[in-house]
Amino acid sequence: MATTDAPQGEPYAVELRGITKRFPGVVANRDIDLRVRRGEVHAIVGENGAGKSTLMKTLYGEHRPDEGEILVDGRTVSFKNPSDAIAAGIGMVHQHFMLADNFTVLENVILGSEPNRGVGLDRAEARRRITEISDRYNLGLQPDTLLEDLGVGDRQRVEIAKVLYRDARILILDEPTAVLVPQEVDELFGNLAELKREGLTVIFISHKLDEVRKVADSITVIRRGTTVGEADPKTTTTKQLAEMMVGSELPSPETRTSTVRETPVLELRDVTTLNADGRAVVDRVDLTVREGEVVGIAGVEGNGQAELVDAIMGLRALSTGTVLLAQDGGLTDITAWGTRARREGGLGFIPEDRHRQGMLLEATLWENRVLGHQTRPPAARGVFIDRKAARADTARIMQEYDVRGPGPDTMAAALSGGNQQKLIVGREMSSEPRLLIAAHPTRGVDVGAQAAIWNLLKEARARGMGILLISADLDELIGLSDTLQVMLRGRLVATLDPGSVTPEELGGYMTGATTAAAGAA
Repeated sequence: MATTDAPQGEPYAVELRGITKRFPGVVANRDIDLRVRRGEVHAIVGENGAGKSTLMKTLYGEHRPDEGEILVDGRTVSFKNPSDAIAAGIGMVHQHFMLADNFTVLENVILGSEPNRGVGLDRAEARRRITEISDRYNLGLQPDTLLEDLGVGDRQRVEIAKVLYRDARILILDEPTAVLVPQEVDELFGNLAELKREGLTVIFISHKLDEVRKVADSITVIRRGTTVGEADPKTTTTKQLAEMMVGSELPSPETRTSTVRETPVLELRDVTTLNADGRAVVDRVDLTVREGEVVGIAGVEGNGQAELVDAIMGLRALSTGTVLLAQDGGLTDITAWGTRARREGGLGFIPEDRHRQGMLLEATLWENRVLGHQTRPPAARGVFIDRKAARADTARIMQEYDVRGPGPDTMAAALSGGNQQKLIVGREMSSEPRLLIAAHPTRGVDVGAQAAIWNLLKEARARGMGILLISADLDELIGLSDTLQVMLRGRLVATLDPGSVTPEELGGYMTGATTAAAGAA
């Protein structure tokens, strides 16, 4: 472990002393200390809901601290709003980008800080400055490109350019890699290296510990709203960091005690679905999931996994094939059933994208608890929603599944990503489905929430629930699955034993470098 002592006589770029921030029903930050040297990348790590983003929003002027002191370059400051923070040289790139798709890169960058020439907008000066910033920090931006034509990585660089355009010397990046693919993460880290070379200071909020150790010069760990320690990424292991974050040793996804029974809960027979141009995106798939069995689907994203889930849930029409679900002691053909009927018939669904398919951010937690389950107890009372019962059951889920928030009437948007995910898992588990489809159930959550979700899936498996697990985390797939299927170009191309396969071998099947015939040989 290490301290972040500033050089002799030089003040810290940022120093927080005893910061406490309260909201109704919750203390988000409690007596937090933080010291960030000039010209370094300083990571703040902690579980989802640990208070990282709240702390940085307080530094950025979005919140006022209830207690404590903020110092910038050795001087005590008090920000009433983000404009005060920007004036002091602090900029923040939020996890969810604040950009307009129908504006160009130039228009997005200058919005709110437009350079004027007389009574008009000086576009030439804006273009010159944006080009200069892009070249200086290797951002690769074209001022006249429409934002809607840019990928996620480029959009993030537009956000960074916005901050630099306002002459920020201290940049706060909130979960900057959460939506990036590995290549984009590497490009971002290259950009951060350029910022460091220019003497800028970066505060990097994350729960991805391997990435933090790769990019950070120093680390502060926050747990349940308070500082628990500082760490040197050169001498602290990922395991040590993870255990600092959660306060205990982390469990493994591995489970080798078989709970598989003979009774099938789901069968797919010759299932094919087509995309708009008539190409098979799910191609003649046969699959069985039994009681107490986790069947893992491994595959590089875009090889038909999402479409297979949609076909099972009734969200995508079949070109050929049959979907059968356990009903009343036998299998029933549900191919013609709608999604609601399938839900009521015993399908649970943890979706890949919780914001798009799993919840309504501008609704309360109790309203999200009944989402997809509004026709069944405890939500239903005849044709009406039983709000009292729904609130009470939401409170139960929050307690049993460690969903950290003030209460059932909290807006979903106020929860961290990990707590949103645990609410969805609790909702789906509570209906005790015959088959649970878990699509990337731990994507975007911290190590503590990941371990909690693993344990919940293991417990459901032990009770006899059938689980279809789709994940990009190969250790998760190998550790949790009883049977592994590999999906490549819409087909199931290999059945593997998770007890003997390695991540490297699994990766070979996923990319097509290894075939089932070659593996058998």
